[in-house]
Amino acid sequence: MEKTESKIKPWPEAKALVKKWQAEGQNVVFTNGCFDLLHLGHVDYLEKARHLGDKLVLGLNTDDSVSRFKGPQRPIQDQASRARVLAALAFVDLVVLFDEDTPLHLISELVPNTLVKGSDYLAENIVGADVVKRAGGHVKTIDFVPGYSTTRLVEKIRKD
Repeated sequence: MEKTESKIKPWPEAKALVKKWQAEGQNVVFTNGCFDLLHLGHVDYLEKARHLGDKLVLGLNTDDSVSRFKGPQRPIQDQASRARVLAALAFVDLVVLFDEDTPLHLISELVPNTLVKGSDYLAENIVGADVVKRAGGHVKTIDFVPGYSTTRLVEKIRKD
């Protein structure tokens, strides 16, 4: 059985692994996010993303990136904890941290076959869509499970 930590790779190793999978004819799917408090909505989204291809690569915002995006109270869990929890999911094949505000540089390095985001994004506005399409890949959106968000979960915890 593969250890969860072995699914968490630095950029150069992730790039080599993606290229290996693609050379074997596998469809590599990429998505990204903060995934601060893993909930049903996240699990459903990631499972659906994985079903769009053979391998699922998850770009994970670092702590600094999450704080810039979500505010100084976030993340609740540190990046090592978030990465390990996500890597433990059977349908996540690779976790790669990125520190930028968007995953554009990471997507440009990995050049996945399929890029996925939630349906709250228009496909043409998804960061990295042009990179993936230029390489002959596809951009997809996935509907969220209604009523689930980390922000809503945090608010509920703080109220109780």
